[in-house]
Amino acid sequence: MAVEDECKLKFLELKSKRNYRFIIFRIDGQQVVVEKLGNPEETYDDFTASLPANECRYAVFDFDFITDENCQKSKIFFIAWSPDSSRVRMKMVYASSKDRFKRELDGIQVELQATDPSEMSFDIIKSRAL
Repeated sequence: MAVEDECKLKFLELKSKRNYRFIIFRIDGQQVVVEKLGNPEETYDDFTASLPANECRYAVFDFDFITDENCQKSKIFFIAWSPDSSRVRMKMVYASSKDRFKRELDGIQVELQATDPSEMSFDIIKSRAL
């Protein structure tokens, strides 16, 4: 599975310049491509609304939070979205390509696998970040 250069470039911009709140990736043919870029002002709800209900996707989300010690922090999440309602073949392709794709994105801090929205609720993201 090839990874389009744009995927790595946009991830670096998210990581270093904070140009995006999130990036959604999809597999198109035999390569991973950028499907959507989320503006820095967009929220976690905007991000979850951007994921298709019946198709798998990879996503990266830059989560800002305040620690118990009142420090502003940020963690970059890698989310493998694989809804139960997606086709079996699609789930297999995304599952078998995930680790290779994730290795291309240097700087992922937390990984999450979700098969329905409840598995990636805001509360779960927050608890995994702390």
